Amino acid sequence: MTENDFRLKAIAALTALRGGVGADYVSDLLGEVIPTHFLVPDTADPAEVGLAVLGQLSEPLSALINGFVLAFETVADAYDRTDPDTPTDAILQAIALDIARDPD
Repeated sequence: MTENDFRLKAIAALTALRGGVGADYVSDLLGEVIPTHFLVPDTADPAEVGLAVLGQLSEPLSALINGFVLAFETVADAYDRTDPDTPTDAILQAIALDIARDPD
């Protein structure tokens, strides 16, 4: 898969969630970008195996996160251009404060 494929999966997941599709479907959709097999040296110690797996996971996860960020920035920019009463940064600050108040 290319980086754009990962970004498209992220956008598809967000679109599905907004459309009311079940969480299982979204999980399956996002699961398509996670490798199901990993190549590790057969003589590797546990630390080397962990690093090999991490290295193979980092690229798809990074591209997926980039897709979420791209989608958010695009929607936030469009929202802020409507001259809303509450701009995006204020909404994000309110969410952060709510999370900080409720540690669970």
